[in-house]
Amino acid sequence: MKSKKLHRDIVNITTLGCSKSMVDSEVLSGQLLANGIDVKHESVKPDYNISIINTCGFIDKAKEESINTILEHVALKEEGLLEKVYVTGCLSERYKGDLESEIPGVDAWFGTMELPNILKAFDADYKAELVGERLLSTPSHYAYLKISEGCNRTCSFCAIPLMRGKHVSKSIEDLMTEATALAKKGVKEIMLIAQELTYYGLDLYKERTLAKLLNALCEIEGIEWIRLHYAYPHKFPMDIIDVIKTQPKICNYLDMPLQHISDNMLTAMKRQITRKEILDLITDIRKVLPEICIRTTLIAGFPGETQEDVDDVKAFLEEVRFDRVGVFTYSHEDGTTAFELDDNLSDEIKEERAQEIMAVQQDISLAKNEEKVGQVFKVIIDKKEAGRYIGRTEFDSVEVDNEVIINTKKRLQPGDFVQVKITKAYDYDLEGELV
Repeated sequence: MKSKKLHRDIVNITTLGCSKSMVDSEVLSGQLLANGIDVKHESVKPDYNISIINTCGFIDKAKEESINTILEHVALKEEGLLEKVYVTGCLSERYKGDLESEIPGVDAWFGTMELPNILKAFDADYKAELVGERLLSTPSHYAYLKISEGCNRTCSFCAIPLMRGKHVSKSIEDLMTEATALAKKGVKEIMLIAQELTYYGLDLYKERTLAKLLNALCEIEGIEWIRLHYAYPHKFPMDIIDVIKTQPKICNYLDMPLQHISDNMLTAMKRQITRKEILDLITDIRKVLPEICIRTTLIAGFPGETQEDVDDVKAFLEEVRFDRVGVFTYSHEDGTTAFELDDNLSDEIKEERAQEIMAVQQDISLAKNEEKVGQVFKVIIDKKEAGRYIGRTEFDSVEVDNEVIINTKKRLQPGDFVQVKITKAYDYDLEGELV
């Protein structure tokens, strides 16, 4: 006979990794709340008795952070400060068998698609009717909208298909329901995310239907900005550029990770595209929408990369002049086809090459920011910090891009839209005054 608990469970969810994992945690929170279970995100106080850690298993640094976080919570359990520790997410999906024996203090391990099983651990039911019901871990004025799960690509460096499976699109109807629910909570900016945004709809509708989804989302009252993340360049659907141009709610912003520019590297990475095709695509996009901000991500130190390949990347950046660039160092991941290659570059060389590339982009970013001085932009307020307001233009996404620093005595709230005249430019930030 089970004894009754003398206290009510309080669950804390710690999310590691990308925005897609963050959405998973928010959905789990919504399900727990609907079952009458108290839940918190990233609580800094010891005010919970059950910990759920949503892990990342993408690259070595992320895996190390996930394992360290698990060990910290297991130690709290051993000290009697926690009753249960559960682990979910990509690391758990990928290495569950090994981790179960190496970290026995964890009460249960769950994969990326095992939300109903997590709920069973709480004697809770999965409520399928809760489309769009999430406990936001972001500030209330913006949220991520995950439009699909998984990926059908076979990029040689990427372990995501091993952890997230094949591409599965959400229906336009479900996404409309979810976005409407977000708008009713006060969300003004939604950021569309997926492993590959531009593949959306091929499985459900037998054609790429991102443009159709965008037009539908623009009809939702309360949503003022829609932002696109993680577009794949191969077979890029140009109709979405037409939609961005014609729909004022869609930010003139496109996040399109290219990973490399050198043809031999693109071939080794199995990117299914050439340097010339990338250049032609960017030229075509800018012909239709000259004011668009293009963000890309690059990998430094892939097996077989030479200094000539790095120089090619730098020359391409000088030629194309992307608005935003992020650079990651290559991580040798077992289970990927690149794992068969000789990872012959030291971490130091990889980091040096990444910094070399970013030094070129830093100068480009400063020059582009200096061009904005004297111009007026619509800015969304994110927070107040050290007596100054911090916001973003439509050309900047959360955390990864430029911020606008605003000095004013006027009282502003997160989520407010204001007109700002830019007065100063820095490498990666702007400063301005209210108009």
